[in-house]
Amino acid sequence: MKGTVLLGALGVAGLTVGAAAAGTLDDVQARGKLNCGVSEGMVGFAASDANDNWSGFDVGICRAVAAAVLGDPSAVTFIPTSNKIRFTALASGQIDVLARNTTWTFSRDVDQQFDFAGINYYDGQGFLVPKALGVSSAKELNGRTLCVQVGTTTELNVMDYFRKNNMEYTTVPIDTVADAQTRYLAGECEIYSSDASQLAAIRATFENPKDHVVLPEIISKEPLGPLVRHGDNHWGDIVRWTLNALIAAEEYGVTSANVEELSAGTDSPEINRLLGATGSLGEMLGLNADWAKQAIMAGGNYGELFEKNIGQNTPVGLSRGLNAQWIDGGLLYSPPFR
Repeated sequence: MKGTVLLGALGVAGLTVGAAAAGTLDDVQARGKLNCGVSEGMVGFAASDANDNWSGFDVGICRAVAAAVLGDPSAVTFIPTSNKIRFTALASGQIDVLARNTTWTFSRDVDQQFDFAGINYYDGQGFLVPKALGVSSAKELNGRTLCVQVGTTTELNVMDYFRKNNMEYTTVPIDTVADAQTRYLAGECEIYSSDASQLAAIRATFENPKDHVVLPEIISKEPLGPLVRHGDNHWGDIVRWTLNALIAAEEYGVTSANVEELSAGTDSPEINRLLGATGSLGEMLGLNADWAKQAIMAGGNYGELFEKNIGQNTPVGLSRGLNAQWIDGGLLYSPPFR
């Protein structure tokens, strides 16, 4: 399969975080490829076609990092990871960065020893139900059967929400998004609970999406973003500031269409530093001066990636909401490039 590695039983016993953490940039450059962990297949975020061509919002983040580091957005091996193996794959060095729907939590950051490189999607957990169920609120779900991925923050959030509201439910455990879709459509569970963005992506694949509704309640905070291993701050900086470059580019009006022209120099000191026309930001990262320009050219700025893959004019149909730029009332915000 071109450009993809499938992970089953990883066979990584004995490997430690330290064994793979140091010198990730050197490893990637020597290999000539970025190994990027993504979801096993989620429309709009990470999915491959029959020819193993990958596309999606998270895929765009991977390509931006590859472009920044290697100057080639196609120099990526996409490695599908399930909820069960995603952290093992990262800790063992099987992947260099994990870019899939993974929530930034205290325990994952501190106890499991991963560094989140920022937030690329502000999400929250919701509930997907058939319209025929006749409910309009999550508080009407008492006694229902519910599909939820085991061993996730999603499962814990459901437990907390139902307990708080004095409701009961029967769990139908699922391992993958595909499993959830099959069981839900077969009627094995009346409800599917996950991040609202994932629910929208799943619904977009249904034969009759309008027969299903995401209920209005959002029961948690789910800040999603790419993560790397503890112990290699240099690599963490590269991934973090590549994401920031995409966010800042949208704020400054730098797009895939005009980045080449703007990289020659503008009257904006911030844009000039971002694109390498002035300053030494690339040198500080150990990359070429045009690293951010390459990242933006790979698939566009944050807004371009959003609208192309998961925006309101796509089957997923997500509005920007909290993921709008801070100047537009959202939470999206990059530290200064100086």
